[in-house]
Amino acid sequence: MASADAGDRSATARLISLVERGGAAAREVGRRTFSRGSAAYTIGITGSPGAGKSTLTDHLIAIVRQRDEPIGVLAIDPSSPFTGGAILGDRVRMQRHALDEGVFIRSMATRGHLGGLALATPEAVRVLAASGISLVLIETVGVGQVEVEVAGAADTSVVVVNPGWGDAIQANKAGLLEIADIFAINKADRPGAAETRRDLDNMLDMTTSMGEWRPPIVSTIASRGEGTDSLWAEVEKHRAYLERSGELAERHRRRLIDELHEVLIRRVERQVQQLEGGEVYQHLKHAVLSGETDPYSAADELLDKLGL
Repeated sequence: MASADAGDRSATARLISLVERGGAAAREVGRRTFSRGSAAYTIGITGSPGAGKSTLTDHLIAIVRQRDEPIGVLAIDPSSPFTGGAILGDRVRMQRHALDEGVFIRSMATRGHLGGLALATPEAVRVLAASGISLVLIETVGVGQVEVEVAGAADTSVVVVNPGWGDAIQANKAGLLEIADIFAINKADRPGAAETRRDLDNMLDMTTSMGEWRPPIVSTIASRGEGTDSLWAEVEKHRAYLERSGELAERHRRRLIDELHEVLIRRVERQVQQLEGGEVYQHLKHAVLSGETDPYSAADELLDKLGL
């Protein structure tokens, strides 16, 4: 921990590896870094594969580094439990920052963490905060349930869409409208960009639970670095709004409650899995299959064994 506190990137990487693997070591890292949880501001970047998220992220890193501020990037890939399939693509796109000591880039896969990326990601953010990184970009590889949950748990969530991919339908399906604080229409030089903006505006007009902040829609062409300064300006505006309104503290409070809830569920789930290997479970399973008892009664008996 001391080396990570001093900004040692190798030590920080080792701690994040412990977090990914889960177990007692991960819990110890979590306990030691918990007090640093609110020290880092997080920005989630999500959208469909090929939307240009990594290229956008590369430019946002450059904007932050121009101010000489350290920044961390967590590329979330739930699809690869061993290698983290996003590593190569992300690091190729962000290679100009590879030797910058002020930039920490890490791809994360589920691996062995109890609760998966939904719990491993905030713990990794705390590790980065403990190492002196107060700004963290969380990029996801797609718009599945895990990716949307992880990106939506950031302080500011940026949803990246492209012209002509049926944004209105896809955004509603994936729940992106609910998590978006900012929309970025990337590859905005392609046909259909104006229609995409119109569709997003229409969806926002029909949203009744939006509150005071209406997600702005920013046009970008990440391959040429166009619009990225405007996108970062909107991120800063959203942060200022959250801080001014008190919503930032409220979001942190809600996330901690959700994290506690998730930890409890996963702990009970693990105990249930252990029960499944025992004689009582086998007996009750056969009783359910033979019609001697029903699943609810069997579950009640098993939960009694756990004292629940």
